[in-house]
Amino acid sequence: MKTVGVAVIGFGTVGSGVVRLLLEEGDRLAAATGCRLVLRHVCDVDLARPRDVQVPPGVLTDDIERAIGDPEVRIAVETVGGTTFAVDLMKRLLAAGKDVVTANKAALAERGPELFAAAREAHRSISFEASVAAGIPIIRAIRDGLVANRIREVIGILNGTCNYILTRMTSTGASYEEALREAQARGYAEADPHLDVSGEDARHKLAILGGLAFGTRVRLEDVYVEGIAGVDPQDITFGGRLGYVLKLLAIGRVIDGSLSLRVHPTFVPKSSPLATVAEAYNAVLVRGHAVGDTFYYGPGAGQMPTASSIVADLVDAALGRAGTTFESVAWLAGRSAAMPVKPIREVETRYYLRFDVLDEPGVLGSLAGILGRHRISVASVLQEESSDPASVPVVVTTHRAPEGSFVSAIEEVRRLPALVGRAVGIRMLEPGEEAAR
Repeated sequence: MKTVGVAVIGFGTVGSGVVRLLLEEGDRLAAATGCRLVLRHVCDVDLARPRDVQVPPGVLTDDIERAIGDPEVRIAVETVGGTTFAVDLMKRLLAAGKDVVTANKAALAERGPELFAAAREAHRSISFEASVAAGIPIIRAIRDGLVANRIREVIGILNGTCNYILTRMTSTGASYEEALREAQARGYAEADPHLDVSGEDARHKLAILGGLAFGTRVRLEDVYVEGIAGVDPQDITFGGRLGYVLKLLAIGRVIDGSLSLRVHPTFVPKSSPLATVAEAYNAVLVRGHAVGDTFYYGPGAGQMPTASSIVADLVDAALGRAGTTFESVAWLAGRSAAMPVKPIREVETRYYLRFDVLDEPGVLGSLAGILGRHRISVASVLQEESSDPASVPVVVTTHRAPEGSFVSAIEEVRRLPALVGRAVGIRMLEPGEEAAR
């Protein structure tokens, strides 16, 4: 039976999961694939920290050069993370003749072309299924299963922390701060949750999916992003009465030959499968011109789901499939052309608007007049009696309008003397609305 040496660099949560699968499932993997993955080195700066897996004697080391210089190591797993040391490490591993498997979404999103070029120069491959949606094999689905399709659109719930927070706000009426504290207590959010709640984590993942799905280089700065920190529970309540659920969506599509990539809170119709994705789960809807809509759902984070995808990549690399893929897929091979980027101000969608205004005659007409001047057509108006005698919330939904018109209208509303609270705008998703036209 063929044997392939493996090194795991980074023995934290994910690295420990990879080691566990290689040691506990080694015989089954060998029987299933005809190839035995041999764990030769596990490298980490901290050798004393307790882990939930025991490594064979002589395998655990703090000397990374042992893994880099070992000719028996054919594949290295990078679970260090970050965009500096980890990138330099992957380049060294590639130059030393090793294929690389990584879950490092930040490195791929920010320095992907540089890494892919280093892999091509070394005639090696980089595999990264675990970098997006952890246990969901979305990279393989887009790259291989949907290869016959022109991908029209990718819409994803790509951050489990945000989805958990929004789920709790929806189901319990909790404030953002209360839901965040609960997410931290349950281990779904870090002590510093900025990377997740700001939308940056989903932004990295969308940059990777966008490059693969649309066959083009995506610069991270071309992905528009808004987070969830300003979400108000009453908007979730009003949205629910209108038949919508609030999600942090990552949306990518091609519009008239231009690329549109954006991450922001979005009202999703309750009839959409995306609306049913709860707690810390992830999901991705991919729309192809031939197959139509396909939907992928599963755990988007966690030790073992991430390790599951990494080991699948290890098998691909060991069997030679990863190398073939890396040479043939245009985006990875450096053959894809750049696409123009559609500015966010030119993107059209529907909007949910809430204005807290004085409860007096003429205010609704003033709001309608402002929207009309900016060529925004009103689809519905919801106005309820308020327990606050000083103000009343007015909720408006619109027909499709350019982002630029929406921004200008909101700015004018905020100058109204009758506005006594917030002017809130949230984008809306309609079934089929996001299809490329």
